[in-house]
Amino acid sequence: MNRTVRSILLSLFALTLSGCGSTKPIRYYTIQSPTAPALSTGKGTVSLVVASIGGPEILRGSPIAYRVGANEIGTYQYSQWEEPPTEMIQNSLIRLLRESGNYQSVESLSGGSDGQFVVRGRLNDFEEVDGPAITGLVSMEFELYDRKSGKVVWTHSYSQSEPANGKDISAIVSALDVNLDRGLKEVAAGIDQYFSTNSALATGGVR
Repeated sequence: MNRTVRSILLSLFALTLSGCGSTKPIRYYTIQSPTAPALSTGKGTVSLVVASIGGPEILRGSPIAYRVGANEIGTYQYSQWEEPPTEMIQNSLIRLLRESGNYQSVESLSGGSDGQFVVRGRLNDFEEVDGPAITGLVSMEFELYDRKSGKVVWTHSYSQSEPANGKDISAIVSALDVNLDRGLKEVAAGIDQYFSTNSALATGGVR
């Protein structure tokens, strides 16, 4: 190998090492756990099961998404969720319902619980929306399925945008966090109201 070729190869190798050393680190974000209301005075008799939350593929992954216009959705390359939004929502809802003290038990469907009532949900939107004002959009649907009767006995839809206090990714995450907290509390309150109105249906398990 002559000196000229060796010099070129060494230069390319040095450039490769330099490029590898300057890779931008990925920043990870998460949501705050919703604060449950004050515990009820007595433990409920209903056993709830929360199924996995459905959603489009982009929300079953970790990148933070943004929407431009009506049809274009992209993701940030170096900003990601700590875990997929659909999983964060399932875990947060389980924690919120469990800590309320209104139920005998609240478990995930994958845990094999035989609870009579199953909470099923779908996350449709969980992203930054760019426009005259930057907002965090959360859109989701939930239903309560009674295993005993084989019927859906309660449904709830939520779709709201929360203004972001800035254009940086931290402000977007904060807006989505506030929006989701409000939405999950609506869901929990709706489920609680259903059982308060239909207390005779609460048997605590499949018979």
